[in-house]
This record gives sequence, structure tokens and C-alpha cells, in this order.
Amino acid sequence: MNPQAKLLSITSLFLGSTITITSNHWIMAWTGLEINTLAILPLISKSHHPRAIEAATKYFLVQAAASALLLFSSMTNAWYTGQWDITQLTHPTSCLLLTTAISIKLGLVPFHFWFPEVLQGTSLTTGLLLATALKFPPITLLLLTSPSLNPTLLTILAVASTALGGWAGLNQTQTRKILAFSSISHLGWMAIILVYNPKLTLITFYLYCLMTIPIFLTLDTIKTLKLTTMSTAWTKIPPLTATLMLMLLSLAGLPPLTGFLPKWLIIQELTKQEMAPTATIIALLSLLGLFFYLRLAYCATITLPPNSINHMKQWQTNKSTKMFITTFITLSIMLLPLSPMVFT
Repeated sequence: MNPQAKLLSITSLFLGSTITITSNHWIMAWTGLEINTLAILPLISKSHHPRAIEAATKYFLVQAAASALLLFSSMTNAWYTGQWDITQLTHPTSCLLLTTAISIKLGLVPFHFWFPEVLQGTSLTTGLLLATALKFPPITLLLLTSPSLNPTLLTILAVASTALGGWAGLNQTQTRKILAFSSISHLGWMAIILVYNPKLTLITFYLYCLMTIPIFLTLDTIKTLKLTTMSTAWTKIPPLTATLMLMLLSLAGLPPLTGFLPKWLIIQELTKQEMAPTATIIALLSLLGLFFYLRLAYCATITLPPNSINHMKQWQTNKSTKMFITTFITLSIMLLPLSPMVFT
């Protein structure tokens, strides 16, 4: 891809996200989301493969429909209340339409169909942007409008997302699709607590990004796209593949690691809100996700191929990438002791 075109796309992504996050007016928020959509399309389709073109087309159609629905929601609210301010979304129909629009943009169940397919059609670096950076503006809009949203609807969407993210990920052999269903499952955890504690949703999103970034970068470094190639990838950079297991277990939410912190706080908050049955259901559904994270970890570090493969170890990798991955790996594994700072 032309370096100037790549720079323009990435700059536009930053611009679109900044406009949406900092705006008070619905039209400006919509403009930022549209800039984001148009900026990521060249990055999705840059390989010129038919799957990449298909992914870009699907992404454009879904995001355009969601943006139109979001604009219709804000116009309906302005028609009835005379308010274009994002925090003044009070009309019930507008709130329902907005929840639907943002669910489509994020990929919450039942509007999740596009996300695994788009992620499968792109490179791992573009998939990383789709799974982390491009979810931040819609989540910001949900945070700003959280007092007006319907808690029952969000709880249903959240439990369905966690269930489907776990079930659908069980049968996958492509790492990008597994990470897509993992993202859908984590979005369920963010949505369930949104109305009761919006700051906790933001903390969960930050920690999810912190754990997902090193996994995507590691898979990109060892060039692994399928479970079958993952079992032979340990010969390339053995220390990195060993830490990949810890990162996957952290994403699963096992106690000594960073990923346990958001789930612990969310279950605690749901119990305070007298929603113990919901907390029990969502905690049990996360066990489905744990299974496929364990399978990924097993393939990456424990499985040995039946035939010995002569492969030169890559002791010299890109220095800047190595430092970047090392920093994120440390944070994604060892952040739990800092949880008292989060509480305060």
C-alpha cells in the first residue's frame, strides 16, 4: 500500500475518533463515525484479495446502515424534544433506535454476523484496529447516553452476546475468527454493566484492548492464522510463544492475571444491584470462552508436531515491534496487583 495513502487513512482514523469522542452535537458525532468508516476501508481491502474486497463491502454496508439508523434516532429525538445534545437523548423510541444502531456498529448479538467475516477477510493488523480502536467511538456514545438507555434490553443483548461469543468460538479453527467471537463475548460484559456503572464499562474496554493488542501483534509476528500452523510456530520465537499462553489465559479471565480484574468488578457490581442470577449466568457462560482460549494455548505451547521441523530461530526481530509487544505483554499479565488504584 502506498505510504502516503496509509498515512492519510490512519490520520483520518484519529481525526474521526477524536471528533466523535469530543462532540456534544449528534451531527458531529455522526460525521466522526462516517470518517472512521471511510478511512478503514482502504486498510481492509489493501491486499486486493477477493476475501478482502468482500470484507470491505460487508463492512461498508453494515456501518452505513448503522450510521443512518443513528442519524434517524437523533433526528427523532430532536423532532420531539428540540435537543441535539448527545446527553439529552430522552425520547424512548430514539433510545431504542440508538441502542440498535450502536449494537450494529459494535457487533453485539443479534447484529454480530458481519464482524467475524470482516475480521477473517483482513490482515491481523487491520483486524486489531477493528477490534479495538474502532469500537471506542461507539462505546463513548453509549457512555454519554447511558442514563437514558433501557437496562432490560441491554442485559438481554449482553447475555446473548456472551453466550453466542462462547458457543460459536468453540468450533473455529481460524485464529482471527476466534478473536472475533472473543471480542463479541467481551462486549457482552461491557454492555451488561453500562447502565449501572459506566466507568466500569470503560475500564473493561481499556483492559480488553490492553490484552488483545499483544495477542494480535504476537500472532502477526509469528505469522499464524490457523490452529494447525500454531502448533509448529513455537520454533520461530519460543519465548514469545510461551508468553502467548499467559496472554490468552489473561483474556479468558483467570485469577492471577489482568483479565480477572474487570470480570471480578462486574460480578461484584451486579451483585450490589441485586442481579445475582444474571451475574451467575454470565459467569458460567464465560467458561465457554475459557475452553477455546485453553485450546489456543494448548496448540501454541504444549502440542508438538509429530515430525521434527528444521526451522531457523528468529533471534533478531524488529527492535521497535519487540519493545512494543513486551510492554503490552507485561501489562496484560501483571496488572492485577494494581487493582487497589482502580478501586480508589
